[in-house]
Amino acid sequence: MGGVTWVYIMLALYVGYCFWMGLRGYFSSKTSADYAVAGRSIPFIAFLMAASAASFSGWTFIGHPGAIWAAGLVYAFCSMYVVMIPLTGTFFAKRNWLMGKRYGFITPGDMYAYYYNSEALRWITVLTAVLYSVFYSAVQLMAAAALFNVVCGVPVVLGGLFMAFICWFYVVAGGMKASTWVGVIQFILMIAGIIILGIYVLNHFGGFSAFMAETQKMDAKFFEVPGLIQFEQKGVWTAMYILTYMWALMGIQSSPAFTMWNFGLKSPKVLAWQQAFMTVFVVGFALFFFAAFQGIGAKILQLQGVEGFKDLVKDSAVVPLLMKTYLGPVMLGLVFMGAISAIHSTAAPYLNTGGSILLRDVYWRYFRKKQASDSEQIWVNRLFATVITGLALFVAMKSTAMLVILGAFATSFGVLMFIVQLGVLWGWKFPRMGAVFGLVVGMITVVITYHYKILFIHPAASGAGLGFLVAYLFRGLGVKDDQETQDRQAEVRAWLDSIDAPSETGRKWRSACKVLVPLWVFFAIGPGILLSSSAFSFSGFSPIWSWQIAWWIYAIFMMWALCFKAEFSTETPSMVERADKEQMLVIEQ
Repeated sequence: MGGVTWVYIMLALYVGYCFWMGLRGYFSSKTSADYAVAGRSIPFIAFLMAASAASFSGWTFIGHPGAIWAAGLVYAFCSMYVVMIPLTGTFFAKRNWLMGKRYGFITPGDMYAYYYNSEALRWITVLTAVLYSVFYSAVQLMAAAALFNVVCGVPVVLGGLFMAFICWFYVVAGGMKASTWVGVIQFILMIAGIIILGIYVLNHFGGFSAFMAETQKMDAKFFEVPGLIQFEQKGVWTAMYILTYMWALMGIQSSPAFTMWNFGLKSPKVLAWQQAFMTVFVVGFALFFFAAFQGIGAKILQLQGVEGFKDLVKDSAVVPLLMKTYLGPVMLGLVFMGAISAIHSTAAPYLNTGGSILLRDVYWRYFRKKQASDSEQIWVNRLFATVITGLALFVAMKSTAMLVILGAFATSFGVLMFIVQLGVLWGWKFPRMGAVFGLVVGMITVVITYHYKILFIHPAASGAGLGFLVAYLFRGLGVKDDQETQDRQAEVRAWLDSIDAPSETGRKWRSACKVLVPLWVFFAIGPGILLSSSAFSFSGFSPIWSWQIAWWIYAIFMMWALCFKAEFSTETPSMVERADKEQMLVIEQ
């Protein structure tokens, strides 16, 4: 059987699993909370893999090697998002779970509106969630359609509709439970696909040693950082642009979707393992080696004038071309499903949580005045998820040229949620007017700076920076919240600081991490990467590649220190017991 036949066989098995999980979730969701946050019962293994898959996307599978081919190995510094993305979760995820457990929050808007006593923040969160869901899902669905077109010849529009239907069905039928359990198999397929394709590329060159020998013949500029910052050229991967781009990707785990996933956890025990091991180590291993093999291999093939590669002009075509050229029929089917899994694993949570946020924060609260039954809420939730899916498809097919911009907007809007996350979870002090206007100004800044390229850093950095400035400006001007809000915030602060206080050992490790983390940021993704082109090399890797691998290994230790030793992501028996007993529900279920 040919490769296309195996693609359809693998796709049929995948669709069967997705539909089964969707129907399983359909029959087990009895209440609105069951459907929206999986009844706060997402188990260890499910979150471990599903959250790791959702943190990355079709870009990781398809775009990442292509970007290395286009920009050089300097882009592989962006593989450090295997650290930056879970770093957000390290500081926010456990405390999100604690807040959801104590106060009964279902949506992020519940939490922000309660803490700041502001319905305006609820509406801003709804807007952020919907835009994030539509924009990010649009990027994912069209990536699936494009791959389906290249590998199987299916028209892009038809492929987009089919791929969207698969994702839509299990999300709408089973809610967060289905999305999470499908994410387990998606993570396995995604990692397997990246590694398998990288191995086949190495095999084509005769193994690792022969491949590394070929890299020695390449232009030295392919292995250099183009400078600290450039004002003349746009889109250059300078040290400052890489640093601020990494900040932008931190918005993934501060997005409303991930906050809802944190609310849905059965126990926070999984968080440290997901952040320090599954993401940094497992995904990092796949990217720093096998995704790099793909991108560099494609560049070597192009320089050698190999048919199909010599005229390569689009980075998005790199991975599909490698798949079609070097994979056998069975492996083509398996790697294709790895790519589709990477895409769906990201789209599904945003479609699911976007619908849930519209249901709870708009329909249930304002249109039905909190009177809708669980059955009504579930079905309206499904309707909203369908609307978001439709909007994502419409946006994707209306202008494929806009997809990169929309993806950048999505992650940037996620970064802006740092303003309220740091306020609620860690007590950064600014009044609710500061939080509201900080978010609004931040969103406007992101749009303006991206469109006009006013600053040669990522728009997320300029948006978040100005947003925080505005938030604290209100504090500096003497604006204060009313006494009720201040009392509410004081109660939250006292409880969080009490239940999540580190041990004496944890405090010592937190002090050490104040050195470990900035050191890593400076040398792994900041100005220090300028030293990478001539620093050191080992095992045949070029200096810049050796530098990246060395700081990735350092990051594994750093994240272990943060998550486990500094106790940012660990639980204790007394913490879980108190979280169960000391509930103070402020949200009607």
